Amino acid sequence: MNVTVERVENEATLKITAPAADVNAGFKKAVQKIANSVNIPGFRKGKAPRAIIEMHYGKEAVKQEAFEIVANKAYSDALEQERLIPVEDPKVEASTFEEGKDMELTIKVTLKPEPELGEYKGLHVDKEEAAVTDEQVEAQMNDLRNRNAKMVVAEEGHVIEKGDFAIIDFAGTVGGEPFSGGEGKGYPLEVGSNSFIPGFEDQLVGLSKGDSTDVEVTFPEEYFVKELAGKEAVFKVNIQDVKIKELPELTDEYVAANSDFKTVEELRTNYKERMQKAAEENAKVAYEHALIDMAVANAKFTVPPIMIEDRISQMVEEMKMSLESRKMTMDMYMQYTGLDMDKIRENQRPVAEENVKTDLVLDAIAKAENIQVDMADVDAEIAAISAQHGASVDEVKKIIKSNGTMGLLLANILRRKAARVVIDSAK
Repeated sequence: MNVTVERVENEATLKITAPAADVNAGFKKAVQKIANSVNIPGFRKGKAPRAIIEMHYGKEAVKQEAFEIVANKAYSDALEQERLIPVEDPKVEASTFEEGKDMELTIKVTLKPEPELGEYKGLHVDKEEAAVTDEQVEAQMNDLRNRNAKMVVAEEGHVIEKGDFAIIDFAGTVGGEPFSGGEGKGYPLEVGSNSFIPGFEDQLVGLSKGDSTDVEVTFPEEYFVKELAGKEAVFKVNIQDVKIKELPELTDEYVAANSDFKTVEELRTNYKERMQKAAEENAKVAYEHALIDMAVANAKFTVPPIMIEDRISQMVEEMKMSLESRKMTMDMYMQYTGLDMDKIRENQRPVAEENVKTDLVLDAIAKAENIQVDMADVDAEIAAISAQHGASVDEVKKIIKSNGTMGLLLANILRRKAARVVIDSAK
């Protein structure tokens, strides 16, 4: 078999010549395949001669079956011979196919990009300082106090601040016309909770009990009620009352009764240690991501749109599974958010493109560094997955085999090893 490849970036044209002997063998296989799949009166299945099969099903049917057999094998062999990795189904541009003659086949296909790597070793990025302030610790400790907070009526003349509850009457209009769901009486709104339309709560700050005001807002473009999305609205608001949180005093007794610690100082120390550890881990992750991002930015390549679309589809499927685990469907989610599938896919696009680019560069680094994955790596990965999900190693192996995801698992291990090359060599 003879193969020539003309490649322009990620698009390749393969010109394949298969010898007449392969074509003839393909016709024999086609006849046998059809004979094994049909019932012809007077013949046992698989025993009807070619002339009878062609009489019943036509010579063109046999020829088409033979073409698919020969062309598929020739294409597969060409990819292996030229070490090409397609990212979508090929398109046959031209073909010459006759029994007893060489097959001429021209195929166009989109290939996996081969990034031209830039600098990926010895990189430098600033590492964020993992510092936890006393104010952050105190805010966390206040969460414990909030568990038993009481709502009390504010003193006369109290000015609304963020965190206060405004008991409001409101009536909204769009273009001077009221709309469904735009009116309420005695509604308790926590100012600063961002539970209302953006900008609504901010316009209540500074008001007091008995005050009235017009609140002007614009519904978000992605508002779940499509008729209101992007529209300007005016709400007439009256402050019926104002309530404030009354927090219990943070004492040793309160801490002992509401936590696993005996004193305020023990609680504060534990919170700070845990927050510091989390901050250090977050800083480490951000630092490592920044290094990988720099290695990706230093490489030169273009990503075929089909790869991004495929990754978006994968992310949407993962999203569906996540929703199902919470007893929701994608239709329910779209109804609640006001998003259609086109908008959901578009929202996923930036992350999908970033992920595809990163994978391609890490694959190229693994190739350049001749990184290998051995059974010890696979066993360690499966053990980690089983521990994470509370399953046995055998159960995880069975799932991987049934889902056919061993290739993905190997790719993930390889990419993590490539990432370590970038991270461990950083200045």
